[in-house]
Amino acid sequence: MPAIVQLLASPVHRFEGRPGDGPAPAPGPEIVDEIEIRGGLGIVGDRYFARPAHRDAAVTIMAAEFLPDDVDLTRTRRNILVREIPVDDMVGRTLTLDSGLGPVVFAVHRPARPCAWMDVTIGPGARKNLRGHGGVRTRPLTDGRLRVGPVTFTVD
Repeated sequence: MPAIVQLLASPVHRFEGRPGDGPAPAPGPEIVDEIEIRGGLGIVGDRYFARPAHRDAAVTIMAAEFLPDDVDLTRTRRNILVREIPVDDMVGRTLTLDSGLGPVVFAVHRPARPCAWMDVTIGPGARKNLRGHGGVRTRPLTDGRLRVGPVTFTVD
């Protein structure tokens, strides 16, 4: 059954500088049970919310099937971790997610390519292993809320 496995809303960008130095500490909890999304702006409370340079990449979505079981979103910096939704195949399409709080529509613009940080936060070789499976960068088209748990999805 398709599901939202995890959600991340982080007020700060923690992967700065050299990957070998490790990520900066989190200012507080980043993994949440529910997020609020604003069309064209992103996730309320997230580091990319309402940033013009990130409007087409404000929300990142990744498939859990390509990550080790013990890896959470704090180590990938993606916002939405889903199961049984082939997000990497949706570039150029429109994805609608509904976790029971109403539909939220996303324009899927481009892949979220894995970077050198993945080898540090997940483990050696992760960057290479996640090529083609690093998730997608999206622009939310509608306002809404998503929560962890079962989700329905449609693709246009």
